[in-house]
Amino acid sequence: QLRLVESGGGLVQSGGSLRLSCAADGFTLDYYNIGWFRQAPGKEREGVSCLNHNDGSTYYSDSVKGRFTIYRDNAQNTFHLQMTNVKPEDTAIYYCAAGFLSNRCPGPDHRTWPYYWGQGIPVTVSS
Repeated sequence: QLRLVESGGGLVQSGGSLRLSCAADGFTLDYYNIGWFRQAPGKEREGVSCLNHNDGSTYYSDSVKGRFTIYRDNAQNTFHLQMTNVKPEDTAIYYCAAGFLSNRCPGPDHRTWPYYWGQGIPVTVSS
């Protein structure tokens, strides 16, 4: 079974840090673009960050730029989202995603480049 599995979510205080992880099961992330999305209550899913494999280019939404970092761990077939200086508005369900190299991220529509999705993991930031 080919899937992505998130871990590392939970409760964190405003101003703190948290690292989300996404492990690939059944396939190798080396050949995929990778990224993170989130969906807050009552809002649409939004693209947070992504990384293109071929040239290493990255994307960050304006709301997380300078605070979040996406990076790979090829040895573990895993990638991460390091979240620092978190804010209550970062509270959401976070989803990891992987897409084919031919579909660069973020693209004209954030939601179309991924092929695999994780099941989602909650992050709650207390004020």
